[in-house]
Amino acid sequence: MLLFVQFSESTKALAKAANLGASPPPQRLIGYARVSPDDQFNDTQVDALRAAGCERIHHEQGSGASSARPMLARLLADLAAGDVLVVVSLDRLARSVSHLLDVIENLQKRGVHFRSLHDPIDTSTPQGIFALLVLGSVVQLERAVLVERTKSGMKAAKARGKIAGNPGLRERRPEAIRALSLARERAYLEDLIASAPAWLPMVRQLRPQHSWENVVLILNRQGQDWTVERLRRAVHRMAREKLVEPELIARSPRRPPEHHLAQVVARIAIADPDLSLRGIAARLDQMSERPPRGGRKWQPSSVRALLDDARRLGFMRS
Repeated sequence: MLLFVQFSESTKALAKAANLGASPPPQRLIGYARVSPDDQFNDTQVDALRAAGCERIHHEQGSGASSARPMLARLLADLAAGDVLVVVSLDRLARSVSHLLDVIENLQKRGVHFRSLHDPIDTSTPQGIFALLVLGSVVQLERAVLVERTKSGMKAAKARGKIAGNPGLRERRPEAIRALSLARERAYLEDLIASAPAWLPMVRQLRPQHSWENVVLILNRQGQDWTVERLRRAVHRMAREKLVEPELIARSPRRPPEHHLAQVVARIAIADPDLSLRGIAARLDQMSERPPRGGRKWQPSSVRALLDDARRLGFMRS
């Protein structure tokens, strides 16, 4: 049946992101080993990862079903293009097949490969990508069957005169409301952990030296969609779960008003590191910022001086 070959959109994106014919050679093999809270680390996983050539191995003790895995969250955020994340088996990394596909899709978008030593999954090879596509098709089929069963159950319940939905929520029972709230919080945290590699590295680079407003401006210039309140809430939640450094939520130091232009130039340079001095000058003209020494047009020499000020004041790294 055709249903068995209908892949989900996220699985198709994996194949596209893999760019099968032009994958660059791996730069680093980074291992991740996890044991459950009741177990003690032994050398089995570590020996297998070292034998596979891993340069670094990150250890974590936590439940496979838990979303609160700080070491994994930091590792996923720190991986760079060309790296290969290596695990002994799929259950060491993911809570479910859908979670596994989400993690790998995010890594592929950043040019990071994934390899499982005991499973036929290696996203740097065509065979590994094919195995991943098969997994994706199975997940898609499971979801379709679940939706169909849910609809059938609701239809049958309605025919018997029953009202669909949670009776506890309809009756406003405190325990039902509390359970729903906890479920929403868990889902929110899982979404944050999955998306963190796209935004957390920049937050770590800029906070707390720069204000939330400046961080949001830079992230959105890179094609993301944040508001100050959403980003602040996200980082505070990650800090509360001990998934990020607490200093990220510290109060930003006050900057004297006379450093406004240095801040603006720093934001432009950080958002687009390849922009030349003339390019930054043109951007300042478009923003209607007035040159510090008067005149109508910004000059590269003025931009260079402000970049030096921005580095000296800590607005950007040297």
